[in-house]
Amino acid sequence: MTDQPPSFKHELLTTLPSLRAFAVSLCRRSDKADDLVQDTVMKAWAKQASFELGTNIKAWLFTILRNEFYSQMRKRGREVQDSDGVFTERLSVHPSQYGIMDLGDFKKALDRLPDDQREAIILIGASGFSYEEAAEICHCAVGTMKSRVSRARTRLQDLLQVTGESDYGPDAVSAQVTSGPNVR
Repeated sequence: MTDQPPSFKHELLTTLPSLRAFAVSLCRRSDKADDLVQDTVMKAWAKQASFELGTNIKAWLFTILRNEFYSQMRKRGREVQDSDGVFTERLSVHPSQYGIMDLGDFKKALDRLPDDQREAIILIGASGFSYEEAAEICHCAVGTMKSRVSRARTRLQDLLQVTGESDYGPDAVSAQVTSGPNVR
């Protein structure tokens, strides 16, 4: 630090009380304000070559501090505050093996469908074609395509033993374990 111009260092040090007061007015907490002033001084020190001696260092430092404050606020806006760990305790992931097993069961059930129903359900359900487009691809009437899809859905539900929405996703026991206790 001895090779740095003393006037920059002196001007920087004389501005610290004003910088801290401004930081406290922005942060409303002295510990956060001290961190903000430290970040500002570090940035200013690193960029001192871009400062023109003889110009208003106070305005330059206040601009750095203000920009740093708003940058930190934007960053915090994307973060979740969880100092007591409540949110972390509730985070969980359903085991992937159930999804893999369900997908395997679905593939087996799909293979058991008649060719025309399997083709219809794949065109409409998986490939995203409209009934009209799928009917054109299969060279059949739109009503025939709708009938094939309906029969395929019904048959898949029977084969997979799906009776309602509760049959989708994790089973009741897994859902209770991974959702954790209700926090109020």
